[in-house]
Amino acid sequence: MQQLPASDYIFPDPIQADPEGHGFICVGADLSPATLFQAYTHGLFPWFNADEPICWWSPEPRCIIQPHTYQPSKSLVRNMKKHDYKITINHAFEAVIRSCSMPRSYADETWISEDIIQGYCDLFATGYGYSVEIWQQEQLVGGLYGVSIGKGCFGESMFSLETDVSKMAFYTLMLLAQEQQVPWVDCQLVNDHLLSLGAGTLSRPAYLKSLQDVIIAPAIDWKSYQDRVFSSKTIAVNAQLIVHG
Repeated sequence: MQQLPASDYIFPDPIQADPEGHGFICVGADLSPATLFQAYTHGLFPWFNADEPICWWSPEPRCIIQPHTYQPSKSLVRNMKKHDYKITINHAFEAVIRSCSMPRSYADETWISEDIIQGYCDLFATGYGYSVEIWQQEQLVGGLYGVSIGKGCFGESMFSLETDVSKMAFYTLMLLAQEQQVPWVDCQLVNDHLLSLGAGTLSRPAYLKSLQDVIIAPAIDWKSYQDRVFSSKTIAVNAQLIVHG
């Protein structure tokens, strides 16, 4: 994990900049690792279309999920046992984000532009990103990616080419977060899919207050996981990633 230089930009306090809670905070800056780090540690994230300037958001309320309360569905566990996918951590970050950028059945394009891809790949190279990959033989069929600072785990996007595989990646992240004592995973914006997975909300003041504690906590130990290859069947049976004797 690299020590990043100070960002060239100073972000405004989200509550002062957006007292009515619409979520939009400011526009401009860049997507360098230092700027992304500065943004996430102040409760902001970028969200904009490819033909727009960089827009920074801090929604009210904030969607989060508490890993220790997460329960996988019975159908998900059955599928994990049935298909026995290979699961890895931080093995194919760029492939995951590029897969997340592909058009979906319900939309012709996504907000994940080439600039976003480059910015987050650069951030990952400095040690502040993560990915979970689901493999069918040698083919990447699902996964998710995000940002990691201290005990702060910030989800960005996921994709799925087979039934339930993005949910398998999400369950894997929840188990890792439980084992690493992560208090919450940031899901940013509330939607029905996240609520169906067990997500809830924090008020923006509560989120920003908690954020300042988690980003200074000892960092998540990703290396203990990225040096291993996991089996979806074994995860489903044990309900944990690293089994301690």
